[in-house]
Amino acid sequence: MVLKITAISVQKRDRDRVNVSVNGKYRLSLDLSQVSNLGIKVGKEYTEDELALLETESQFGKLYMRALEYCLIRPRSQRELKDYLYRKTRDRRTKEGGIKKGVSASLTERVFNRLVEKGYLDDEKFTMYWIENRHVRKGSSKRKLSSELSAKGIDRSMIDRMLDETDRDDLTELQKMIDKKRQRYDDEQKFMSYLARQGFGYEDIRTALQNNDDQEGS
Repeated sequence: MVLKITAISVQKRDRDRVNVSVNGKYRLSLDLSQVSNLGIKVGKEYTEDELALLETESQFGKLYMRALEYCLIRPRSQRELKDYLYRKTRDRRTKEGGIKKGVSASLTERVFNRLVEKGYLDDEKFTMYWIENRHVRKGSSKRKLSSELSAKGIDRSMIDRMLDETDRDDLTELQKMIDKKRQRYDDEQKFMSYLARQGFGYEDIRTALQNNDDQEGS
């Protein structure tokens, strides 16, 4: 049986993707760059095995764009993206009650490697972003930052080096947090426990709170 591309039409919802019909029926979708790179055109004939390979490329294009969007929301560590891609390999239940098969591990590996190649994944840049972002948004101890970054899969030596290079210090960050949070706590001990859970030392907490009280009383 001859398998021939009979139509290529731009999708209504995504103008960067096209639907490809074979022998008058929809078969797969591709992004515009894939159409060009793969030499897709109306009238071209394929074997069933060749169309199966094109369907794999269709899956790759879809997963790559989703993963790229995930990385563009905010910088991601390599561990975060690997976890995200792993979830895509799992089968999931659809709204209709059916089962949608997950993608292959080899496909997620291709997507991961492409994003690294394109510069969208850089653990050093991610670490710098995380440290500075936490500095701007709220007070955060170096101990807590180290724990958070470690959970994101960042190498301990990189964490230590990047924290050493930053000009932030725990006493300033502690004061920032006291200024923001103290009015929420009527119980001083509970407030101290909260600050300790953020990675600050008890002696630093006592000193900072005492200095605050002295300033307010003067």
